[in-house]
Amino acid sequence: METIKENTNKMETVVHRADSRGYANHGWLQATHSFSFASWFNKDRIQFGALRVLNDDIIAPNMGFGTHPHDNMEIITIPLKGVLKHRDSMHNAWQAVVPGEVQVMSAGTGVQHSEINGSATEHLNLFQIWIFPDEQHVRPRYDQKRFEEADRKNKLQTLVTSTKDSHEGSLKIHQDAVLSRIDLDKDKTFNYKLKDENHGVYVMTIFGELDIAGETLHSRDAIGISKTKEFTVKTKEDTGLLFIEVPMQ
Repeated sequence: METIKENTNKMETVVHRADSRGYANHGWLQATHSFSFASWFNKDRIQFGALRVLNDDIIAPNMGFGTHPHDNMEIITIPLKGVLKHRDSMHNAWQAVVPGEVQVMSAGTGVQHSEINGSATEHLNLFQIWIFPDEQHVRPRYDQKRFEEADRKNKLQTLVTSTKDSHEGSLKIHQDAVLSRIDLDKDKTFNYKLKDENHGVYVMTIFGELDIAGETLHSRDAIGISKTKEFTVKTKEDTGLLFIEVPMQ
């Protein structure tokens, strides 16, 4: 189910319920798509501003994506459970990425990479996010960083910002975007302030239950919010959120 509405204060919202996402079961891969991807197409779910892809993937032990190309896309991977192993044309060795870490890759002029489940026994669950860049044909780059769980307990933890942004401690991409997480206790209120009035925020509920912009969201429900300077989250139970703030034009 998808609902789009404009509130009286000009805030616009679009709600994407967890069960409205695209889904494909490939045996070794259970892929869930917030936006049109691969064989799943929804003309109303192409992108949210500069956000093009948010995939919620579960990958079987020892399985994964063989070497394949990307170009002119900013790719962010957030492991939630298990261990991801990554190798690309910039690095010969496999690199492990585990929960608590975030990986970014600027595909730019072109890069080849592989991603596999690094465990022989445990399934891997991750978010993969694609964001359109604000510069084309940049030199490919890769980075990853650990972010401590305690640093997002009832406070915003910034994960990714623009290469042009002076924010320290975050990973960088070629887009005026901000990715952040927060883990809120039950019955907490949090106010999110947008960086720019021309931005929107896609809010993914990693777990929990909350009220936001007149909607109640549960695990893996999402809401896109735009045309506002700020909005408020009120939790009904312990809740983890991923905020993806991007330019809307």
